[in-house]
Amino acid sequence: MAVQKEKKTCGQVMKEWKEFIWNPRTHQFMGRTGSSWALILLFYLIFYGFLTALFTLTMWVMLQTMDPFVPKYQDRLSVPGMMIRPKTEALDITYNISNTESWENYVRMLNQFLEAYNNSRQLATNEVCRPGLYNEQPDNGVLNYPKRACQFNRTTLEDCSGLNDTTYGYREGRPCILVKMNRVINFYAGANQTMNITCAAKKEEDAQKLGEIAMFPANGNIDLMYFPYYGKKVHLNYTQPVVAVKFLNLTYNFDHNVECKINAANIATNDDRDKFAGRVAFKIRVNKD
Repeated sequence: MAVQKEKKTCGQVMKEWKEFIWNPRTHQFMGRTGSSWALILLFYLIFYGFLTALFTLTMWVMLQTMDPFVPKYQDRLSVPGMMIRPKTEALDITYNISNTESWENYVRMLNQFLEAYNNSRQLATNEVCRPGLYNEQPDNGVLNYPKRACQFNRTTLEDCSGLNDTTYGYREGRPCILVKMNRVINFYAGANQTMNITCAAKKEEDAQKLGEIAMFPANGNIDLMYFPYYGKKVHLNYTQPVVAVKFLNLTYNFDHNVECKINAANIATNDDRDKFAGRVAFKIRVNKD
């Protein structure tokens, strides 16, 4: 016959919990004496102290193998990508001439981007370099930091500088788009030959609707003196070269699909797996009521 256990009262349960937390007879706290708690705390202090020291030593050894200025491993592509400004999520520049709010954000983005290219700022921080030659700055056994950056003045962009026409042509339906090549550390763009950026309609049948295009600097040229790029921490005040594209008489109320690409000896632009390798495609539409 099973013996039925006696149910404990609430007072008995509370008394047992109080004795478990602190037993005045055995001087135990939560089932352990003071010496027992001291030993277990000492063990965990030594254990976690060892783990902390091991982690710190591992990080220190790893940091000794790294250059603080140049990444040890780079996600370097053989072909640098290209991008436009103003930059939108879908690379879609659409606005209405008569609606100021539809294009003033584009103007604001161009102003922010070109602040670093102001002539006064370039004069104060960067140097006048010799055109047509790479701006090589080897260390030769001694750290040559920071690297000197060549001037790229905002006035070089002429009608698309935003200095004479503060709306970059958006108010009058002749907008400017800035095209730039992404930075790649130690990349000698052009293979010591001249290079330039050209833009055209993606479909030949739309070329006439796109109309005439003006490029600044002339012919969309990019000088060798802006290469190589040595990295953000080393090449202070570096301002990458840009090319401005001004659409002079594009057809209104029409979607223009434009592709700009770099023409350089060591930059391929026909890789279908990477749509931004040496080129960039975008849509521009100017509506007029």
